[in-house]
Amino acid sequence: MTTQLSDLENQLENLRQDAVGAVASVTTLDELEQLRVNYLGKKGQLSQILRGMGKLEAADRPRIGSLANEVKEALQSQLEGRNQDLLQAQIQQQLAAETLDVTMPGVYRPQGRIHPLNAVIDRAIDIFVGMGYTVATGPEMETDYYNFEALNTPQDHPARDMQDTFYLPDGNLLRTHTSPVQIRYMENHEPPVRIVAPGRVYRRDTVDATHAAVFHQIEILAIDKGITFTDLKGTLKEFVRQMFGEDLPLRFRPSYFPFTEPSAEVDVQWKGKWLEVLGCGTVDPNVLKAVGYDPEVYTGFAAGFGVERFAMVLYQIDDIRRVYSSDLRFLQQL
Repeated sequence: MTTQLSDLENQLENLRQDAVGAVASVTTLDELEQLRVNYLGKKGQLSQILRGMGKLEAADRPRIGSLANEVKEALQSQLEGRNQDLLQAQIQQQLAAETLDVTMPGVYRPQGRIHPLNAVIDRAIDIFVGMGYTVATGPEMETDYYNFEALNTPQDHPARDMQDTFYLPDGNLLRTHTSPVQIRYMENHEPPVRIVAPGRVYRRDTVDATHAAVFHQIEILAIDKGITFTDLKGTLKEFVRQMFGEDLPLRFRPSYFPFTEPSAEVDVQWKGKWLEVLGCGTVDPNVLKAVGYDPEVYTGFAAGFGVERFAMVLYQIDDIRRVYSSDLRFLQQL
């Protein structure tokens, strides 16, 4: 045996032994990959040893080649085995870290409830939509024209005192009712019209148990040929029946609104007493003219009510300020 042959055999055997210990001691997949490159890569230790085969006699080269293949296969087998072990250990570690202890108490999240104002709005909209009305909305910051003038309330009209509001530096104002939505809708739609307009409104009222400077209102509008006050009464009677859950007695008291003529306040008999719940009337011809409708052809009615007033009746709330306080002790009772 030549010296070169013996040296290569010893190098291969030493490589095998070193690799066994090194592979067995690694603890991460990254370290294992580094060992693979170090031993079996193009510039690894096995490749460097095999470069010495050029100095061997032709008869000795098959022997070293065979031994090198054995070492390479042994290393590959050991690397693959260790790779599987590390992968399995990683999976077990992840499972242990993500295990849910079902015996531990969960985090309590109390179930939410619909606010009484939202509940009344949703309920009213559902009723009117069921009657064929379409929901319409508009801006809360309005112009004087849409809030007053188009609704038959010119600059010097005394009825403006009934709806004193907040005026902004640019000449606009915070709407006092959702009636401007009716004007905007009619300007862009031809009759027949049937809309329900919910929204927040503003008035310069002194805050007390039954009044607020910011509140919510729902109005309806119906315009078509041949609509009469009788249609209004039938619509409101059905609405009140569905809202309060029973066929309550209604009474209509003459009243005044600049945008309806004739106008009325509506009372319902609730728990033995009469309660004022909404205002209504036949649309004034001047309002129809303002949007380009011919009052000789079309008639209509409008009605509106304060959401807070209905909520106070339905939920027996004694002070309107309670619905704005966000006091859970109160809201959880509803």
